[in-house]
Amino acid sequence: MASQGSASSGSRSRSMGSMPVVKFYHDERSCGFFKWADLTNNINKLQLLLFEKDVEISSLVYEKEELERNVKMLKEREAQLEEQVVELAIENTETLIAIKSAKMDKKFVVALVLSWVFFWLLLI
Repeated sequence: MASQGSASSGSRSRSMGSMPVVKFYHDERSCGFFKWADLTNNINKLQLLLFEKDVEISSLVYEKEELERNVKMLKEREAQLEEQVVELAIENTETLIAIKSAKMDKKFVVALVLSWVFFWLLLI
């Protein structure tokens, strides 16, 4: 008799559409009463939850792609800066060599002049 009631309720809910669906609930501790469940509402809630999760996943994927683009851009910038550092190091080395060479040339000229003065004093 319980199955007839549930079958007639189920057919009635299917034909009316908005009526809640009857679902049999069985538990060892319960006495076996029927439990009412609005399956359409549960499905809508689950679909909304699924949609929210899909939106969240899409947002995270977009953020990940944006971060990957930023990392790529920063790596390219790092490579450019490393090249600039190498170029500056070469320029600084060349400048230091030129300064040392100029100092050596100056010392050589001073030594040459002093030797001429000393030689001229010896001749006099």
